[in-house]
Amino acid sequence: MSTHPMPTGLQIRSLVKPGGELEISLASVATPNPAPDEVVIRIEASPINPSDIGLLFGAADIGTATVSGTAAHPVVTARIPERLMKGMAGRVGQSLPVGNEGAGVVIAAGASDAAQALLGKTVAVLAGAMYAQYRCVKADQCLVLPEGTTAAEGASCFVNPLTALCMVETMRREGHTALVHTAAASNLGQMLNKLCLKDGIGLVNIVRKPEQEALLRSMGATHVCNAAAPTFMDDLTQALVATGATIAFDATGGGQLAGQILTCMEAALSRNASEYSRYGSTTHKQVYLYGGLDTGPTEFNRNFGMAWGIGGWLVFSFLQRIGAAPAHALRQRVAAELKTTFASHYSKEISLVEALRPEAIAVYGQRATGTKYLLNPNKG
Repeated sequence: MSTHPMPTGLQIRSLVKPGGELEISLASVATPNPAPDEVVIRIEASPINPSDIGLLFGAADIGTATVSGTAAHPVVTARIPERLMKGMAGRVGQSLPVGNEGAGVVIAAGASDAAQALLGKTVAVLAGAMYAQYRCVKADQCLVLPEGTTAAEGASCFVNPLTALCMVETMRREGHTALVHTAAASNLGQMLNKLCLKDGIGLVNIVRKPEQEALLRSMGATHVCNAAAPTFMDDLTQALVATGATIAFDATGGGQLAGQILTCMEAALSRNASEYSRYGSTTHKQVYLYGGLDTGPTEFNRNFGMAWGIGGWLVFSFLQRIGAAPAHALRQRVAAELKTTFASHYSKEISLVEALRPEAIAVYGQRATGTKYLLNPNKG
């Protein structure tokens, strides 16, 4: 049990003001003494995921961002378009901590055996408010990283790895045998590719740039379709014929891609149809929207029969539905394959202060493939 005073640490917070202004700042936050079933973690690594950026920036136009404050305590402000303020109503006046997941070393522990067993261990945790130098959490929220694993290697062991595993589990539970994934050259996409190769699952990867296609093929991907190519629809249809994929997970959300996937699924199924039906194939085709890289409307033409669905999908909701035991098994697989199947890659490591600098925001704020940043709250 810790008897020493806990340190005060910095934490990134995001605030929407009533006048339509976003404010991102560094707050000094006292670290509580851990309760018997709690531990205090010195956070050494936390990824900047798209879901984190959604909370960090809200609906603000980052192009309007300005920086004030001091070098040690910068304050970023940006305007929120008036038409988007209605969607921010639930956040107005609330200073919210940011950061879904991260990893670090347990520096203090409560009196329980479970908490004491974690003292000095490097652990990963999915607990929110991780863009902070210190975090007090329940001991049972911690995943002890394998011996020799750094905090940076374990920082992303929840959101992306569990998303990849849960996509495959969703596919199986809904009776599909292969799947489609968009924005497939991302960290998540690379993990899903390695997972499907390891488990012998057919995967169709959709990207937007030739270099992304080359990257995935160098990692062993068989079916990679470039959505910007003039032959995209034909290429996608052929890949769907080869794999039999009838479920897709779309990170873009807006635009025409979801409808294009359903159209090509129907075309692939029609190639093997024994007879014509004006209602299309009886095989159900499903596209799940799990991201919003394209914030525009989702557009599609209903030319893919009647057996189809488009819906939302969230990894945390899926984990709740399957229950504690299956979810625990998925987490254990992540821990076992953290340096192989579920290894993450970052373009840069930055501090809390650096995360609020315009030049950094301009890069990681794009949420583009190859620009994933890792926060080290205790850097420097």
